[in-house]
Amino acid sequence: MAKPLISVFTKPWTDELPALAEKLAGLGFEGVELAVRPGYQVVPENVAADLPRAVKILAEYGLKTPSIAGEIDEATIAACGDAGVGTIRICAPIDLARGYRASIDEYRRCFDALLPALEKNGVSIGVQNHYGNMVGSAVGLAHLLAGYDPKLVCAVLDMGHCAVDGEPVQMAVDIARPHMSGLVNFKSACHLRANGPELEAEYVVHWTTHDHGGYNWGELVQELHRTGFDGTFCMPAEYSEQAGRTGQRMGDDVIPFLKRDLAHLKRLIAETYA
Repeated sequence: MAKPLISVFTKPWTDELPALAEKLAGLGFEGVELAVRPGYQVVPENVAADLPRAVKILAEYGLKTPSIAGEIDEATIAACGDAGVGTIRICAPIDLARGYRASIDEYRRCFDALLPALEKNGVSIGVQNHYGNMVGSAVGLAHLLAGYDPKLVCAVLDMGHCAVDGEPVQMAVDIARPHMSGLVNFKSACHLRANGPELEAEYVVHWTTHDHGGYNWGELVQELHRTGFDGTFCMPAEYSEQAGRTGQRMGDDVIPFLKRDLAHLKRLIAETYA
């Protein structure tokens, strides 16, 4: 079985693309998940021209682009097809004013409308679970994605969010695996108390390194290997500021933590996919 490619989400950085590509290749990554968002190297309104150009620049530094995080519309799907990007990753917020079921039904109507464009361009929508008022668990992904061909609409399992929601690794992989198609996230979170002991307890989700999170990365790698996964392991490079603060580290502030996690993930892959 082929070893998974390790990519990194470019959300922390708004550097010029050649400089960013050189930096990420130098850290030892093999690919990127490009943020296609306002203020980043590729913006949604210019995706048709700029995404293929960005993928070409990244390739000059030895970096593949298996996925982007961006809009799911026909222009973005076509641009991904032109650039050879396989997956557009999204999350699925729930509009509580409308309710959970109505929100799920609306996502499915949206997916249904895009199926012809996805099939034509060889692109998939990848839905990642996310804690809070979103589809937050593997079981939530399975409910949302029931009946879809994972080559077109698939699950992007994120155990960091599953752990916050309380799903164990083996169960989460078992639930999500039939809906997965080549992309999984590796990041870690835990709950930290945000106020003092003299007050009623309040907790925040704290994004951290592999050794302080709510699940075991080695167990996840082993389960993915056991079930035949050989796609991309994406590292979202998401790390919180100091305990009790809600902001995320951005730019090169993430690098010391990211390097530690990358080295650990490479060791796990070498041991498991030998």
